[in-house]
Amino acid sequence: MTEQTSYPKLFGTNGIRGIPGKDLTLDFVTEMAQSIGSYFSGQRSLLIGKDVRNSSPALSKAVLSGVLSSGANGEEADIAPTPAHQFAVRSFGYGGGIIVTASHNPSQYNGMKVIGSDGVEISRESEREIETIYHEKKYKKADWKSIGRSGKETHVVENYIKGIMSQVNSAKIAESKFTVVMDIGNGAQAVAAPYLGERLGCRIITINGQADGNFPGRGPEPTPTNLKDLSEAVKVYSAAFGVAYDGDGDRSLFCDENGLIYWGDRTGSLLVDFLLEKHPGGPVCTTVSTSQLVGIIAQKHNAKVIWTTVGAVDVSRAMVNSQAPLGLEENGGFFYGPHIPVRDGAMTTALILEALASRKTSFSKAIQSLPTFYQKKAKYECPNEKKPQVMKYLETESKEGKIDRTDGLKIWIDEHTWILLRPSGTEPLIRVYAESDDEVKLDSLYERFQAMVKEATAS
Repeated sequence: MTEQTSYPKLFGTNGIRGIPGKDLTLDFVTEMAQSIGSYFSGQRSLLIGKDVRNSSPALSKAVLSGVLSSGANGEEADIAPTPAHQFAVRSFGYGGGIIVTASHNPSQYNGMKVIGSDGVEISRESEREIETIYHEKKYKKADWKSIGRSGKETHVVENYIKGIMSQVNSAKIAESKFTVVMDIGNGAQAVAAPYLGERLGCRIITINGQADGNFPGRGPEPTPTNLKDLSEAVKVYSAAFGVAYDGDGDRSLFCDENGLIYWGDRTGSLLVDFLLEKHPGGPVCTTVSTSQLVGIIAQKHNAKVIWTTVGAVDVSRAMVNSQAPLGLEENGGFFYGPHIPVRDGAMTTALILEALASRKTSFSKAIQSLPTFYQKKAKYECPNEKKPQVMKYLETESKEGKIDRTDGLKIWIDEHTWILLRPSGTEPLIRVYAESDDEVKLDSLYERFQAMVKEATAS
């Protein structure tokens, strides 16, 4: 067999992504689904899920066709958040799953996430196996007698909500009578998160609450710069906090009762501090792009931190391998192992509710109790084929500090100051992350490397 590494990569940081009709033609999607069906050959039925994107109904049919033509059985689910589909795969005993989604990408994109029988995205090694099957066209082609059977799965969302509620103290949350503003972002959590909040005894106010594949509100990716409406709504309704979800509902960003919005590693650290009391010793799994605050909080509880490459797959699989109860990403992904070790916006919301109810404190006071670090983040357009030369240039020009090459270039200037430069695995971008305990030092570092990245991507 030809070496797997000689083939072009199809899976990025988080599944396969592209633009339908351009990168994701129906032929490609069908043959890829055949390859995935062949990979899962002989196992139980596969669950075919989808998000709210305009292209998702057509692509999910193509996925189902490919799965059935490989001889595997497939069950179609209605629109639901990605973590709801993942939880259904595991709790209903499916052999695996394929979710048609492009997560936070712009509306014209779509993609496929491949889920193992444990509900977690398959490993990088399994991704390469599927790529080899596809490139060598070794996918199975069932004849008319052995083609797979299809059906419908209708209990994904209800199962998801019940599963989350079983992991938190619902009575304690209900006693607090929280008001929560949810910015659904026109995404898949429209069918789950508000109903979960109401069942937990909360008063729920929604904005951008209608599922819409055009994402007409603030777009499918929540960032501090596009959540002004959420911030204002929290103050208008005197809410305990606000939460915004991404397109497929596996990520969440929060703002406090004053409307101040936080990145995921700060609110994630709040949860790590709360949950390590329940799960002493951890460990906690997180990416190299995450704040050093996580390490400080874990050390306070004598827990180990496992640092991974950037990507939900890498955090989930590290949690599985180490039996870690907790994982997080700086972009708003939080993973709660006792439920299922995948990032989950609604599960995170329930845990925040429980943490505030248990500690009888406001969101802002809970956050203020944590050490402060300053952060900057940016992204720069860079064609995929140009990424290697750009990264080589940046490494050549980086003449200071200690370099961590776990993922991209993470340069430690001093004990509490670092900058990370890495090519995106899902978009034609170079991403930049920087952090320091000194705001002036951070500004200087960021401006210097920002100029380097601009020069490298422009030349």
